Amino acid sequence: MRAGLRTEAARHVAALRDLDIPAISPRLALVTAGAVGMVSPDGRFADHFEAALAVAGAERWPFDRARIQLSYGQRLRHGRAMAEARRHLSDAFDTFQRLDATPWSALAGKELRAAGGSRGKLQAGGIAALTPQQREIAMLAAAGLTNKQIAERLFLSPRTVSTHLYQIYPKLGVTTRAGLRDALSNEEPTTE
Repeated sequence: MRAGLRTEAARHVAALRDLDIPAISPRLALVTAGAVGMVSPDGRFADHFEAALAVAGAERWPFDRARIQLSYGQRLRHGRAMAEARRHLSDAFDTFQRLDATPWSALAGKELRAAGGSRGKLQAGGIAALTPQQREIAMLAAAGLTNKQIAERLFLSPRTVSTHLYQIYPKLGVTTRAGLRDALSNEEPTTE
């Protein structure tokens, strides 16, 4: 599908169904229903994705389930159903993060941002992943200071502050200053 070979993909899915592959196991039922959703025309894909996610025991295969949620969220986003897309994309992102499936979580995060959502839960490390200077910049930005004000306070250029914020946002899984404030306020305090 990503290569634009919709006809060929549809033929493969039809072969899966003709051979009754879903009857072999719940996992194959999950994957097949997800594949049917991927190749279904607009307006008819949702039922197939919902059937895939409703397969009994689907949570036993979190990677497969997250891939289906990602594809479902992408189709919803392209159909402008943003709120529903964000729900599936956020769930996919969180699962990929938990499984440490970095390329997949990056893709889900990108799709989630395109749907108007944040990148999901904090990545491993959260605020602990920031350098001391990044932590200070993040706190000042979250407090409402502009890049110029932060630069003046820390004796940096506004461009340097901007670069640090560009690096900070993905580390905290946010895309806006409001998200930055929320991420910092939700961070668990550490005890030493």
